[in-house]
Amino acid sequence: MPADCAETMNEPDALRQSGPRWILHCWVTAAAFGTYFCMYGFRKPYTAATFEDVVLWGGLSLKTLLVISQTLGYLLSKFIGIRVVAELPPRQRTLAILGLIGAAEAALLLFAVVPAPWNCLCLFLNGLPLGMVFGLVLSFLEGRRSTEALAAGLCTSFIVADGFTKSVGGWLLGAGVAEAWMPSVAGLAFAPVLLVSLWFLSQVPPPDQEDIEHRTARPTLTRADRATFLSRYAPGLLALTVAYVLITILRSIRADFSPEIWQGLGFDKSPGVFTRSELWVALGVIVANGLTVLIHDNRRAFFSSIAIATGGLALLPVALIGLQQNWLGGFPFMVLMGLGLYLPYVAVHTTIFERLIAMTRDRSSVGFLLTFADAFGYLGVVVVMLTREVLQAQGVFARANFLDFFTAAAWLISGIGMVGLLTVWVYFARRESGQTIGLPGPVATAAE
Repeated sequence: MPADCAETMNEPDALRQSGPRWILHCWVTAAAFGTYFCMYGFRKPYTAATFEDVVLWGGLSLKTLLVISQTLGYLLSKFIGIRVVAELPPRQRTLAILGLIGAAEAALLLFAVVPAPWNCLCLFLNGLPLGMVFGLVLSFLEGRRSTEALAAGLCTSFIVADGFTKSVGGWLLGAGVAEAWMPSVAGLAFAPVLLVSLWFLSQVPPPDQEDIEHRTARPTLTRADRATFLSRYAPGLLALTVAYVLITILRSIRADFSPEIWQGLGFDKSPGVFTRSELWVALGVIVANGLTVLIHDNRRAFFSSIAIATGGLALLPVALIGLQQNWLGGFPFMVLMGLGLYLPYVAVHTTIFERLIAMTRDRSSVGFLLTFADAFGYLGVVVVMLTREVLQAQGVFARANFLDFFTAAAWLISGIGMVGLLTVWVYFARRESGQTIGLPGPVATAAE
């Protein structure tokens, strides 16, 4: 066992010894869910505002400029996080998360006092630390026999929080809080629960020996470790990353501009609709992805998760046709689109990378691989947002109808994404790395 893993295994684990295993699972899920749910309170509430009273040069909206600015910060954070998440010692993760979110709140306070449009720089500074939080939280969960269930609970946090924090932002605006001050006020409202959740997270013990035997150790990684894993499985990881980038782009469009999409579907600015739709999405996603924890064989679980992801993308054209043919209303359309996007998105977070590492037995970590994929995902988001502005300037899309842009992107991404995921299946079905990685089936491997 590597020295860094042995050191981790010797850390205090009073929580593990305090009762049945299900208590530990509930504790870990609550801690991870609460931490990342509250992080969204420092990132997303501003998107509930439209900032319609400010029009910039060339017709560029302030809302779009703010979204792009924060996403640029988030993007840079992901590239920085490739190294930070992989190399940060476990004992430093909790304080790192607290410091990152604290810096994001400071940027929101600056956002309130810096005049528009220059306050877009403050949202860049807000996104800059937040992009590393998910990888650090996920590092507490990976490498366990129950990782899929724990990670599904974690992923539920950003599905529900995306709508809930918009609802909080909308309620604050309705209560008379100014658009500029609303994001920082929302962040402060989430701060007490964040502190409690972080304390819970700091008490989580590392994976035990049986976890390591089934899923492999997840040590801190050097630059050479990272390069070796990426180069060894480059074709398959490239296809998976392309699909993930496309899904991230469409998910971000749906999340950041959901008020505009809901308006295009004929809904009023009711804050509660954001939360109601995402609760249904979260329910379907957590069941579908969380149940993969019951699949003991790592190879079978890996390919099953690829199938779930592909099936999710297949829901997008179903929803689009339903809307066009008027047999699907606006609310079920948004729920179905959410399921189609979050099923593959969460599958990557919960199972695909987790079981890939367990299947190959190679030195890597989910936190590193996911941060790597996220970096390129948010790069794609920025490119698409800028492209949209160019197309609008040329009259291709009307600014008042964001729904047209969203549906056009969904048609394209669903097709290319499914091809990418099928390529991943074929590549890893044929790839050999010390053991035969074939189609799912019972084989004797080191993982079992």
